[in-house]
Amino acid sequence: MSGADYALPEGTHTVAMGVGDLNGIMRGKRIPSTHWDHICKGGNALSIALFAIDMTCDVWDTPYVNFDNGYPDMHIFPMSKPVALPWEPGVAFCMARAEGMDHKPVPIDPRTALVKQVERGTAMGFKVNVGTELEFYLLDPETRQPRDEGIQVYSLARAAELEHVLGPIRQQINEAGIPIEQSNPEYAPGQVEVNIRYDDALLSADRVVMFRSLVKQLAFAHGYLASFMAKPFIDQSGNGFHTHYSLWKDGANVFADHGKLSATGRNFVGGLQKRMAETALCGATTPNAFRRRQPYTFCPINTSWGIDNRTVGIRILHGSDSAVRAEKRDGSADCNPYLLIAAELAAGLDGIEQGIEPSQMSTGNAYEEADAEPIPTNIGDAVARARQSEFMKSVLGDDLCELFLQQAEREIGFFEEQVTPVEIDRYLGNF
Repeated sequence: MSGADYALPEGTHTVAMGVGDLNGIMRGKRIPSTHWDHICKGGNALSIALFAIDMTCDVWDTPYVNFDNGYPDMHIFPMSKPVALPWEPGVAFCMARAEGMDHKPVPIDPRTALVKQVERGTAMGFKVNVGTELEFYLLDPETRQPRDEGIQVYSLARAAELEHVLGPIRQQINEAGIPIEQSNPEYAPGQVEVNIRYDDALLSADRVVMFRSLVKQLAFAHGYLASFMAKPFIDQSGNGFHTHYSLWKDGANVFADHGKLSATGRNFVGGLQKRMAETALCGATTPNAFRRRQPYTFCPINTSWGIDNRTVGIRILHGSDSAVRAEKRDGSADCNPYLLIAAELAAGLDGIEQGIEPSQMSTGNAYEEADAEPIPTNIGDAVARARQSEFMKSVLGDDLCELFLQQAEREIGFFEEQVTPVEIDRYLGNF
C-alpha cells in the first residue's frame, strides 16, 4: 500500500499508530508525516516483545520470543486512514496490523485469535456483530481518588457536572471514528460508562483498544486520570466490560424469532455456558480483576442465563428482531478484547455447530441459583482451569495461550511476594 491509500488529514504533521498488546493496551510509535508514505509501503519495525510484555512493560523469556532468538522485529502497517485528533492539532491516529518478517501473522498477536473465529463465523454464513459497554473511573491524578462524592447512577445532574470531560470523550472520540451511543454516571463516585455502537466483531475489538487509549489521552488533557482497572476501590463498584452478540445472515438477525431468542440463539448461549468457567481468565487477567467477581455486585459468579436479568452471567435482550441479542456480563474493563471476544465467539459457534442446549433459564436471583455452574472467583482457580483446557489452546494457539498463562502466573507470584499495608496495620503491633 502507498500513502495515497491512507491519506493523511490536511495539516497533519504526526501520525500515532499502534496495535493492541497482550493486555489490549495500545502501543506503537509516532511518525512524522514526511515519513508516512515509506511506512505505508514497508511498515514500521518494532520488537515482537511488544506482544510479550505485561501491563508494566516487564518482559520475560517465553517459548516464542526470548533472549536466545534475540527478541526479533516485526512490522506494523496501517489498517485504515488516519483520523485527526481534535484535542491535539496536527496529530492523526490509526490502528495497525502486525506481521512477522516472513510477512505472516504473528502467532502471539492476540488479534490473530479473533481473526480466526471471525473467519470461522463467515465460513458458517454468519456476520458476527458485537456491541461493547465499558466502565471506567475518572480520578484526580494526584490523589487517585474521585473528585465527586456519593453514588449518582444515571443522574443527569451528575452527568452535567462531568460534562466538561465526558462531553469531549463522547463527541471527539466519535469524531475520531468510534461511534459512541451514550454515556452515563455509574454506580460509584467518579465511575462512568460509555457504550460503543455494535459492529463487526473484529472492528468492535479494535475500537475497544483504540477507545481505552483515547479516553486516557482525553482525560489527561482535561486534568483527569482515567482508569479501566477492574476493582480500584474494594468498597465501590468494579469496572465491567459487557459484550452483546448477534449473528446475521442475509440481512436478518438469526438470534431473533418474532422478537424473542431463536433456537440458533439458544444454541449460542449453550455454547457460552459450556466454556465460561474454563475461559474465565480471558475476561479477568489479574488478581485484582477477580475481586470484582463477588455476589450481589452485578458481576456474575455462575453460568446462569435469563431474560433481562442483571444477576445472570448471560442476559438475553428481547424486542424488535434487530435488537435481540445475548449479553455476556463477566468481563472486566481492563481485559484484552481480542481474547475475550475470541473465546466467547468460539464457544458460541461451537454451541451452534453441536446443537448445545442451555441449562434451565433463571427467572429470579441467579446469585442463589443452585443449578448453575460456578465460574472461578479467584485467579488461581482460573489459571488451573485454563491450564487444563484444550479449548483455550485451540482458540488462542499454543504459543499465545502459554504466554497468557505465564503472565497470569507471574501476577499471582507478584502478589504472593508482598506484605500488604493491611497486614502491617493488623499484625505488626499486636504480635
